[in-house]
Amino acid sequence: MSKRSIVITMLVVAASLLVWLMPVALRAIPSRYVAAYLPEPIQTLSVREHADVLPTTVASADTDDLLVARPVIASPESTLSPPIVTRQERSDDRGASAPATPTPLPSPTSSPTAIPIPPSQRLEGFNHIFQTWNNCGPATLAMALTYFGLGHSQEQTAKLLKPDPEDRNVSPYEIVDYVHSETDLAAISRTNGDLDTLRRLIANDVPVIVELGIDPPGEYRWMGWYGHYLLVVAYDDQTEQVWVYDSWFGTSEVPGENADDEGRMISYRELDRYWRQFNRNYIAFYQPRQETLVQQIIGPAMDDENMWRASLERAQTELAAEPDNPFLWFNLGTNYNAVGDHERAASAFDQARSIGLPWRMLWYQFGPYEAYYEVGRYEDILLLADTTLKDRPYFEESYYYKGLALQALGDHNEAERMFRRAVRFNPNFTPAVDELAAFGD
Repeated sequence: MSKRSIVITMLVVAASLLVWLMPVALRAIPSRYVAAYLPEPIQTLSVREHADVLPTTVASADTDDLLVARPVIASPESTLSPPIVTRQERSDDRGASAPATPTPLPSPTSSPTAIPIPPSQRLEGFNHIFQTWNNCGPATLAMALTYFGLGHSQEQTAKLLKPDPEDRNVSPYEIVDYVHSETDLAAISRTNGDLDTLRRLIANDVPVIVELGIDPPGEYRWMGWYGHYLLVVAYDDQTEQVWVYDSWFGTSEVPGENADDEGRMISYRELDRYWRQFNRNYIAFYQPRQETLVQQIIGPAMDDENMWRASLERAQTELAAEPDNPFLWFNLGTNYNAVGDHERAASAFDQARSIGLPWRMLWYQFGPYEAYYEVGRYEDILLLADTTLKDRPYFEESYYYKGLALQALGDHNEAERMFRRAVRFNPNFTPAVDELAAFGD
């Protein structure tokens, strides 16, 4: 073989090794560096392997019982989001611990129907902010605060919302906590929202963020389903659409561009389709002097028990019409959790999994962990946590619930390690901090 042939062969082998090793090397690099410094064609090579859906399970053949209206069991504690349970709160064969005394929410002073809805409305004064990598929650919060003249940067909000930049999720309650601790404003997170409430809030100068699922458009479609926050800035009943400020895709119909300040248009129908994938969660921001007004607009849903009862009944009604929709079964499980019926919650989550849920689902909502823990299905928790954390060890909630499951199975050393990982990742995650404190120094 000639020297030239040897050189060519060596170059071909080196190139082949580079092509083979590059995806492996890229997947070992934290995603924020890949997104920040490498061109898009190279970024696609860093996509890590994952299942198309969460691990499935065999659901009960009889789901009719889950769709039957029944008296609601009072939740053991007041929650503004699906509750995080702790080992100390769980009931077991040794007897139930005393439930925490709920902090009552203010009672609404009148029905929301007392406040009319104009046919259209737009809130002026927002500054659009494009999110940096993996920074949807902090950026959308920062945008909402600009309406009140507050210049909190997304870097500033992120420091408290997600101390580790790799954290893939900011929950609504964390956004509310930030507003209450870092500003003079008020905020409230509710579930089971509807278009009437959304429009009334906008019409009365109350900005609203909605949490919903998205199928990324255009060139981003390969990335698959994500959870996302959108800031609603306007609506129009005649065209049946809202306008939103989107931290990822901008204010234009062309993703990544800001053609004007009006916002990206979404039809009422499309908004609700994706909004209900997160049980129609929303966050309202307002001045303290607007407290009574906000109570009137939200109405009976200001009370947790009323809110969760209505959300449960709505999920049951929607499932009667769409029994093959996994998101609706997931909502049903979330609602059953909230009212304290964990057996039915677990069955509802089983049904959702049997149909198929996006593999990112437990990045954002943690109801299956809670339900399976309460009914003693610890192996299911380990399976779902390991699947969610595989190659993406960025979820304090998954570490936390995995720790609870391991502790229940008697593996206290590994449980402590999981709690430590959760706290190291997010020192502000109180449930894991409390569990770790129980181990002592």
